[in-house]
This record gives sequence, C-alpha cells and structure tokens, in this order.
Amino acid sequence: MPRKSSAADQPLRLDNQICFAVYSAAHAFNRVYKPLLDRLGLTYPQYLVMLVLWERDDVPVKDIGEKLFLDSGTLTPLLKRLEAAHLVKRTRSREDERQVLIALTAQGHALKDKARAVPQSILAASDCSVSELVTMKDEIVALRDRLNAVIGE
Repeated sequence: MPRKSSAADQPLRLDNQICFAVYSAAHAFNRVYKPLLDRLGLTYPQYLVMLVLWERDDVPVKDIGEKLFLDSGTLTPLLKRLEAAHLVKRTRSREDERQVLIALTAQGHALKDKARAVPQSILAASDCSVSELVTMKDEIVALRDRLNAVIGE
C-alpha cells in the first residue's frame, strides 16, 4: 500500500523542484531549437559557439569556454567539428603559441544571416512578450550566478 504524502514530504515532490523545472524547460527548448538548427547544420552547442563568434570573431578558445561555461575538453571536439564543416578556422596565436584562436570563415560569417530567424522563432514558440522573456532570462542568469558563487566558479 502506497504511503500517504505528508507535509514534511512536500520539499521532495518532483513538481516542487526548481531544478526539474529548469531541466525540463531546457529539454523543451532543445526540441524547439532542433529543427531550426538542423536547417543551419548546427547542433545547439555549436550554435552557442557561433553566437559567441558572431559577437566577437578571432578569439581564444579559453574566452569561448569562459563565456559558455565549458572546459576545453568539451569545447575542442565541438570546434573541430565546426572547422570540419568549414565554419571556423583554428590557428595558433603569434604572441603565445599555447593559445588557439578561433575565427569565422566566410561560410561562418554567411551563416549568421540564415540564423537571424532563430530568435524570432523561439519568441513565437514561447508565446511570451520580449519583455517577459528578458525578465525570465535575467532572473535565471541571476540564479545561475548565485549558484556558481556557492560552488566557487
């Protein structure tokens, strides 16, 4: 016979977990993004890298990793796939040979125009206003930063 849930069990209910709300929302985002990014020939992590490079081109791998909260072990294979797709090129820095710089190719620059429809499609799928999404994003970023501060990142 199933045990009856008590008030003490409320914090342990799945539907009371903010982590699960964020996790399941991320999965929903991925399902919406997938067909949009398939048209661009990108995975979601590759799209994030491209967003970084469309903001600022010719940057060290370290800077991309810091911006995306990814370590080089995760980022390097991703960058190699983008290079194989002729979207980026990797070169060693002239000032510091240990540093690898990532720059967009002409094809990588051209993909930016095709990607312009993605944010509008996400906005439409969310059925939210721009200001609602900005407020949610700001709150999630603030939460992320507080959590990272606790773990010392």
